[in-house]
Amino acid sequence: MLDHKDLEAEIHPLKNEERKSQENLGNPSKNEDNVKSAPPQSRLSRCRAAAFFLSLFLCLFVVFVVSFVIPCPDRPASQRMWRIDYSAAVIYDFLAVDDINGDRIQDVLFLYKNTNSSNNFSRSCVDEAAVSGANGSTLWERPVAQDVALVECAVPQPRGSEAPSACILVGRPSSFIAVNLFTGETLWNHSSSFSGNASILSPLLQVPDVDGDGAPDLLVLTQEREEVSGHLYSGSTGHQIGLRGSLGVDGESGFLLHVTRTGAHYILFPCASSLCGCSVKGLYEKVTGSGGPFKSDPHWESMLNATTRRMLSHSSGAVRYLMHVPGNAGADVLLVGSEAFVLLDGQELTPRWTPKAAHVLRKPIFGRYKPDTLAVAVENGTGTDRQILFLDLGTGAVLCSLALPSLPGGPLSASLPTADHRSAFFFWGLHELGSTSETETGEARHSLYMFHPTLPRVLLELANVSTHIVAFDAVLFEPSRHAAYILLTGPADSEAPGLVSVIKHKVRDLVPSSRVVRLGEGGPDSDQAIRDRFSRLRYQSEA
Repeated sequence: MLDHKDLEAEIHPLKNEERKSQENLGNPSKNEDNVKSAPPQSRLSRCRAAAFFLSLFLCLFVVFVVSFVIPCPDRPASQRMWRIDYSAAVIYDFLAVDDINGDRIQDVLFLYKNTNSSNNFSRSCVDEAAVSGANGSTLWERPVAQDVALVECAVPQPRGSEAPSACILVGRPSSFIAVNLFTGETLWNHSSSFSGNASILSPLLQVPDVDGDGAPDLLVLTQEREEVSGHLYSGSTGHQIGLRGSLGVDGESGFLLHVTRTGAHYILFPCASSLCGCSVKGLYEKVTGSGGPFKSDPHWESMLNATTRRMLSHSSGAVRYLMHVPGNAGADVLLVGSEAFVLLDGQELTPRWTPKAAHVLRKPIFGRYKPDTLAVAVENGTGTDRQILFLDLGTGAVLCSLALPSLPGGPLSASLPTADHRSAFFFWGLHELGSTSETETGEARHSLYMFHPTLPRVLLELANVSTHIVAFDAVLFEPSRHAAYILLTGPADSEAPGLVSVIKHKVRDLVPSSRVVRLGEGGPDSDQAIRDRFSRLRYQSEA
């Protein structure tokens, strides 16, 4: 049981505190003793409070300075659309992007040939130009050669050099040039050692550094009569390393530098209906007399015929394309023939799934149909019978098929990764799907269609073009935003100069005025609802 004082203190706590304070006032000596006996923790808590408020003040001060005193960096204004025209010119099938002026917006590089002051077009030089991706203004422009056979940009240069990256151009009749990617200045210019009758094969290959200058070296392949030869050059100086080396076989353009899982380098290339190969180690021994830093793979050497250097063909008909599957070490190889295509294991070169019969119209593209699952889009058939097949690269299963008629000579397709871990795909086709009136009247127009896997029965017609398209690409101009397409148009005959145009269009700005094309039974969404879904798409940079 509580006594009377305790009960009163519990019922009237304020009175109890008042009574205690009066008792303390009436007994000052006792109060002083309490102060003297106060624990040091109370003084420490006051220090902590002071430190807390001081740190809070400093944080607020820093936020104020960053928000209102320090100016924000100017964000470059990126135009939604720009166009550059050149009269009496021809343009080359070359298009590259890189951030040249450091504004975090991808810029555009291309090659064109214009008439000179004497109007002698045959003796004019090819100009390489770099224009701003933000507004199309010229960043630099340089004459490089009388004609260009090969060009490769973003080739790394040695550490500490003035140019961290370069564009390498193999010109005709006999020039070998390196240009600073960021300024357009010539880094070196040499006469090539190719025979005048030799055909230069594409692409230009970058091999590991063999001369120890810190830059990848360059391998140029040429063909004379029925023999393919390799020419090795230093990536930093352009000087030839060793002599010409024969691959001992005829071949065609479309070479692929492949690295096996054991680290051995091999050159793969189509030769008629077979897949041919040559070890870089063997080629290096021919041009220099030593093996260098390269290795050979015993398994691959056993697969290569010692005489013909041919491998077992997994293609029906002629081999048209060889492509690495992106993102894999010891990457698998997609082999595309004129009548079928198949994915080959990167080490064993055995099919990963049953070859798919198809009449492949153009070079396939990679993308993601399902979230984080790599797929390949193949254009099957010709003209009005063309279909777009989406296949799962892991299993070879057909994920989707789109009927999209096209015109002969159309540009390549493209894809861009989206924030939902899929891809947006861009295809060219007939302006009026299901109609042949254009081809009958001769008024052919290419239309650009956009496709996203979340709307598998819908295409969005973004634009249509009646001029001849030389090159096309879909580009993410700024990280995780600003998707646009670049178009190079010009005369179909490279010997007949005419109007040349370089055009950029932002994809999102074309969606509101686009035409919705339904490929099957109409869904519940209206055309405007579909446009809104495409407008809300967000893009992401490749990992």
